[in-house]
Parts: sequence; structure tokens; C-alpha cells
Amino acid sequence: MTKSYRSRNGQFIGASGLPKMDVVGSADPYFVAKIDDRISFVSKVIANDLKPVWNEVWRVKNVPSNADLKVEVLDKDEGAPHDDFVGKFKTSVSAGTKEAEIEGPVLRRARGTFWLKIESTRAADSDPHKHAYLFNGPIRYSRHFSPTVGRLTNLDDARLYSTWKMYLKAIPLFFGDTYQHWNKSYKAAQSIFQGPTSIAVRSGIQAGHRMLYARTATNGFGVIEDPSGILAVLHGGKSRPHCSASSTASQFSHRVKPAVYTYILSADDDSFRFSETGAAFFVDFASKHALHSNCSETVRYSGEFHPRPEGGWDKFSDDIPDDQVHWELVIDNNSGTYAPDPAMLPKLKELLEYNFPGFKIFALDHEDSKLVESREACRAYAVKFRGIGQDELQPHAEEGEETLSHQASMLRPQSPAKIHEKVMKHIRSSSSKSGSSRSSSPAAGGSKTP
Repeated sequence: MTKSYRSRNGQFIGASGLPKMDVVGSADPYFVAKIDDRISFVSKVIANDLKPVWNEVWRVKNVPSNADLKVEVLDKDEGAPHDDFVGKFKTSVSAGTKEAEIEGPVLRRARGTFWLKIESTRAADSDPHKHAYLFNGPIRYSRHFSPTVGRLTNLDDARLYSTWKMYLKAIPLFFGDTYQHWNKSYKAAQSIFQGPTSIAVRSGIQAGHRMLYARTATNGFGVIEDPSGILAVLHGGKSRPHCSASSTASQFSHRVKPAVYTYILSADDDSFRFSETGAAFFVDFASKHALHSNCSETVRYSGEFHPRPEGGWDKFSDDIPDDQVHWELVIDNNSGTYAPDPAMLPKLKELLEYNFPGFKIFALDHEDSKLVESREACRAYAVKFRGIGQDELQPHAEEGEETLSHQASMLRPQSPAKIHEKVMKHIRSSSSKSGSSRSSSPAAGGSKTP
């Protein structure tokens, strides 16, 4: 029997009658939805509310007509290793408005009611089976803050303590089954994935990843609907309070920041994860890209990117408002940890053009002189005209600042970070003896960032 496929637009409206889960307060609910355990959706956390309203939309192409939608409702428990289970329900993906009873863990007692709406349209793809369960938007993102931000003053919006997780549309259409394996010729990657101390090193990085990407009620959430949404993500925000030119930087907090970002396209959930390359939480970690990937052995792709006005930062003037600028995105494969194949750069370009219409995309190899020129012009503009300190261009901890690596080490009785620190010292020592802090990539050659 031939399987029938449809495109599904789901709207998760809200819930009511949830039980009180916290000793102080009520509950901080969120939900995880899955279609046939093939694709998942995680909502934002709503603080202290037993009648949460989400109104979040999830569009999935090429869903079998007999598919099941399973939803788990959870209570975010800050500081605990696991969140509390509220209840779950299962329903079909047939069109219509649905009212579902949330079943609790004990005797399946009702623990509230969940409302959602599903719309169904004919699958437009000629071969929907080939790309079944294909995410089709909207492009959602969450902004996460390093836990170290709360230990400092005036840093609620500091970008150097933030990371973003964004879900792009249709990644399998462009990358298929292609993944990038960790680089076995790269010393820092060897310390993470191979050898007797690698388990401890990975444990330290993974503890940092969990803290950095924790889903909380304080996360920022948003949806990218047009180019202005991307520009908002790239706004400058506040600088470090101790930066000598922080007052100058604050004048441009609502303008696109000339900054370089470290990114990965995750192999686990096809998310686009990134943060400024100079992010403070990178200090003392063997690899920026491994921290973002949670030490995954493979990624879809990785490297760095930076925004620029048409023609480059060296030809730009702040007299021109951002909304009158034709913006470009320059992205590369500058990652020593994964050494992405430069042959996939055209596909990367196509993917970003598909997701970010209105932006001109340049996908360049990390050794391309045009990339180096554009990146350095970006950094030079940041320092000269935007009050960005030189120390903010690379990971750097302020005097007396507790690093994420240190906090992660405190989560375990036998600290893997101590072993991690020894490995890092060995890497730095070996690099200084050889005259270079970066090893050559077999896939693309030349210097790469961790």
C-alpha cells in the first residue's frame, strides 16, 4: 500500500490545569513534541504559570498521514540534573483543533489539558519519501547566557556571555547524508576524542555545554521572519563593564556589530549554534567548536562567519542607518576540530540563501585571501569605530572572573577540568615549541581555529 504524505502546520496554543510542581512558586512549564520520534520541537519555558500560553508554530513537510504526535510536558527545575515530568499525551496528525488530556505518571491521572491546532496540505515535493519529516520553519532561535554572567555586574545583555541556537529549514535538502568527522590530525581534537585522558576532557567540555545551553525561563526566544530579524540578532548589545571603551560601544548597542562568530551546524538536531569568537566562556576549553557541538564526533559543518555591509567594513560609515544597507554574510570552514571539506561550501551558501533571503552570502575557504581581508577589516572597524577592546576579539577572562570551565569542574567530585587544564598546557607548550598554536588540516590545509 502506497504511503500518503502531507505537510503539517502545528500551532501549540497552551495548557491549563497544570499541577503545582515547585515548593516556591507554581511551575515553569515547557513541552517537547515529536512526530514518530523522527523530528522534535522544544518550546520556550514559561516562568511560574499553571496556565501557560505558548502560541508556537511548527511546520513539517512530508509527514505520513498515519503519523503520531507525542507531547511531553515538563517543569524546568533550575539547578537540578533533570527536569520534573508533568505528563504526556499522544494524538494523530490529522487536521483540526485538538483538546488533549495530559496524563500523569501515576495511574495516568489527568494533570491538565493541552490545546493545539493542526493544518494539513498536500505534499508539494515530487518524492516526499526521500525527505520525510522535513523541518520547514519558522526559523526559531533561543539565546542562552553563560552562568558566569550572573556573577558579574551590568552584564545582563553582554554578548560575550551569550550563545545562540537557531533551527534552520531544510538542511537535509542541501547536505543530504554528508557529515564532517573530527580531525584526527589536529592536536586539540586528539585530546578530546582519543587517548587515555580524552574521556575526562570530554566530560569537562560536556559539563560546560550543558551549563551554557541550559533551557531556562531567562533564555531569550525569537522567530526570524525577515532580514530585520537577523539584523536584530546581530545587534551589538552591551559591552563588558570594565572595557575601556564600553561607553562608546553602548552607543551602538542597537546596530549590527562588526564581530566574528564561531559556529557549528549540529549533526544531532540540525541546529545552527554560534557565539562571538571572543566569547568569555571559551577560556580554558580545548575547542570552541567542540563546546558548541557537545563533543559530537561529527557535525554537519563548522567554522566562522561575520556580517558586513556591501563592499566591506573598510568602505562603511556609521552615518548610514542599518536599514539602508545591503547586508552580506561571510561564512567559512575555519575549524581545526572538524576540518570541514571545502567542497561543501557551495551547499552551505545555498542553505543560507534559502534561509536568509535578502542577505548576500559568501562562503569562502579559510585560506582564501578575500576571507582574511574581510575578517580583519571587520575587526579593525570594531576596534577603531565601535569601542571594542582588543581583548574582546579573542576569549579572555577579566581579573578575578570565574570561568565557565571552572564552574563546570565543580559539578564533578573528580574534576575532569584539572586533566583538561593539563592537556591544554601540553598543547600550548607543544605549539610554542613548534612556533605555531594551530595544526594543519588535511581537508583544507593551513591554520584553523579550534
